[in-house]
Amino acid sequence: MARKFFVGGNFKMNGTKESIKSIVKGLNEAQLDSNVEVVIAPPALFLQLASSELKKDNVAVSAQNVYDKPNGAYTGEISVAQLKDSDIHWTILGHSERRTLLGETDEVVASKTKFAIDGGVSVIWCCGESLEEREGGNTISVIERQLAALAAKVSGDDWKKIVIAYEPIWAIGTGKVATVQQAQEVHEAIRKWLRANVSEAVADETRILYGGSVNGKNCKDLAKEKDIDGFLVGGASLKPEFIDIVNSNL
Repeated sequence: MARKFFVGGNFKMNGTKESIKSIVKGLNEAQLDSNVEVVIAPPALFLQLASSELKKDNVAVSAQNVYDKPNGAYTGEISVAQLKDSDIHWTILGHSERRTLLGETDEVVASKTKFAIDGGVSVIWCCGESLEEREGGNTISVIERQLAALAAKVSGDDWKKIVIAYEPIWAIGTGKVATVQQAQEVHEAIRKWLRANVSEAVADETRILYGGSVNGKNCKDLAKEKDIDGFLVGGASLKPEFIDIVNSNL
């Protein structure tokens, strides 16, 4: 079946009011492929600013994280209810930087994912392996372990609210990129796992993004692969080439 191409821009801990306005202005004025769903994720401080500045129907705003508890005494966290109240309907969860730098386990990421979905917020759910795991031949087993933790928490229509982003940790912010073949092999393995462990429909319908140092030069070749349904972009989402990545499926 045809899966709608999806491009996410993760600004990480970057940006000022002026730079966020400039990026959004560029998106508003660009000729974007209308058949692509675009989501940008500025720092939490700028979520409402970005949302208020956006004029494109096919561009939405995402949080970079959310907590798996209701409003309460959780200093520094953002709740699902607060995102909904701010008209933010997406969040990124399980990014390698959250997993490796902040110690979020597979189970914590899965719990957050379920809580977000139950509260009406869709999730860009990230998975990926380290260089050591890649060189040890453990890429697929690591991804399957992360998927299994997710599948233990979500079920049924929950999957309609999830976009999977495969992000090889060794290729994030390093300038290294998995070859087209390496990326396709993992995407195919993810879809195969979904088919065997969730359902045929979920395997066919779930969009799987590639997210390791994607840029304006490599995006078109990656976009041609049958199991790569878009990108989760880091540093390049702060630059004009983000438009080229959005339009890479044309």
